[in-house]
Amino acid sequence: MKFELTETHQMIQQTARQFAREELAPTVDQRDEKEEFPYEAVKKMGELGFMGMMVSEQYGGAGLDTISYVLALEEIGKIDAAACVIMSVNNSLVTWGLETYGTEEQKQKYLIDLASGKKLGAFALSEPEAGSDATNQRTTARRDGNVYVLNGAKNFITNGANADVVLVMAATDRSKGAKGVSTFIVEKGTPGFSVAKKEKKLGIRSSDTVSLAFEDCGVPAENRIGDEGSGIKFALKTLDGGRIGIAAQALAIAEASLEAAIKYSQQRKAFDHPIAELQAIQFKLAEMATDIEAARCLTLYAASLKDHNQPFGPAAAMAKLSASRAAVHCALEAIQIHGGYGYIREYKVERFLRDSKITEIYEGTSEIQQLVIARSLVH
Repeated sequence: MKFELTETHQMIQQTARQFAREELAPTVDQRDEKEEFPYEAVKKMGELGFMGMMVSEQYGGAGLDTISYVLALEEIGKIDAAACVIMSVNNSLVTWGLETYGTEEQKQKYLIDLASGKKLGAFALSEPEAGSDATNQRTTARRDGNVYVLNGAKNFITNGANADVVLVMAATDRSKGAKGVSTFIVEKGTPGFSVAKKEKKLGIRSSDTVSLAFEDCGVPAENRIGDEGSGIKFALKTLDGGRIGIAAQALAIAEASLEAAIKYSQQRKAFDHPIAELQAIQFKLAEMATDIEAARCLTLYAASLKDHNQPFGPAAAMAKLSASRAAVHCALEAIQIHGGYGYIREYKVERFLRDSKITEIYEGTSEIQQLVIARSLVH
C-alpha cells in the first residue's frame, strides 16, 4: 500500500514541526531535568487543534483523520516525547472514547472543552493489581440513588495530576468479573478524589504520572459512560486506538535517534575520516533506517484501517510492537555511535533511550501486543 500525503496532511505535518522546533525544543532538556509539566506548550497545542484532532468540529475538534494525527504526533515526538504522550492520551484515550461512547449531554459538558484544549483529560484503568490483567479491578463503584460512590486507587496515570477530567474504570459488580466493570467521568475537585503520588520516572519526565485515590467519591449517575458492565469493552476499544498513538511516539523517538546518529557520524572523525565512512557505522545506520521504515508503514496502515472503519486492533498492536522495538534499538545504537558522548546528558541521545523504553510497556506491554496479534491469527 502506498501512502500519499494530501495537502492537508503536509500542512499539518509542517505546522506540528514548526511548533515543536519553536515552542518545545528550547525548553525540552530543562523540563526533562526538572520534571516540569509543559503547561504553556499544552495550551498552545490546544489552540492549534492538536488536543482534539479526530473529534468532530461540532464538538470543538479539528475533524481530521488518524493519519493527520499520526503525522502531528511524529513531529512533536521527535522533539519532546513527553509532550507527545500528553497529546496522545487526550486524543486517543479521552476524547475519542467520549465522542464514540458518550451521551450528547456528556459531549456538550466535557468533550467540547477537552477537544479544544481548554481542559485536559486522563484515562484511569491501571491499578496496583490490574496492569496487563485489566479485568482485575479493585476500585469499586457502588450505586446509591442517583450517585455512584467510588473507592479504590489507580496508578501510572498519565496527565493525572493536571487533568480536569478523568475517565475511571471501576467495578460495579465484582462477581461478574470483566462484565462487571463500568466507566465514569470524574471531575477534578470532586470530594473524595485526590492525587496520591507523583512518580519519579526514567523517561518522559516532564509528563506527569501519578497515583489517584478515591475515598467515598460521589459521582453523578449521568457521568457513567455506556451501560453498567461495559467498562472493559470501552477500555479495550479505546486502547486499540491509543496504540496507534504510542506507535507514532515510538516512531518519532527512533527517527530522532537516527537523525542524531547520522549528524554525529558525519562530524566525528577517527583515523582522519568521518566515522560515517566506516562500514560498521554504516551497517548500524542501515538497520536503524530499515526498522523505522517498517514501523512507519505499519503505523500508517493501522491508521488507514481506522480511518476506513475497518478492524484495526491487530494492526495497531503490530504497529506498536514494531515501533517500540525500533525506538529502543535506534536509541541504543545512537548512543553506541556517539561513544562516550552518548552517555552524557549534553548529547540528547541518552534522553531518547530513557524516553523509548516506556513505549514497550504502557498501553499494553510488548507481550500483550503479541497476544493480541496471535489471537487474531488462531481464533
